[in-house]
Amino acid sequence: QVQVVESGGGLVQPGGSLRLSCAASGSIRRIYDMGWYRQAPGKERDLVATITSSGSTRYADSVKGRFTISRDNAKNTAYLQMNSLKPEDTAVYYCNMNIAPPLQLNINQYWGKGTLVTVSS
Repeated sequence: QVQVVESGGGLVQPGGSLRLSCAASGSIRRIYDMGWYRQAPGKERDLVATITSSGSTRYADSVKGRFTISRDNAKNTAYLQMNSLKPEDTAVYYCNMNIAPPLQLNINQYWGKGTLVTVSS
């Protein structure tokens, strides 16, 4: 059993900052790619940022230069530092992790339940 739980969402004014966290727990041998996605009301879920196990990162064009993804492998945790937030960043943010269970060769994908970020004055 593996659980992935996001935290850190909330209400912030335009231009403000938030830091999201995503922690995995349970039967984990290794975590490969970690990622953040977001879904605004009435829209599809879109990629925000990903980070590989070696630390390579990728960002959506809309957040480049404002958001930073990072990870702490010892804590099985991913972070998303969001600066210079805009109203169009308002969405539910979801964490995605690719996790290998103990004693198995397969890699399973897990999603958190999401955390709401609202950017408004």
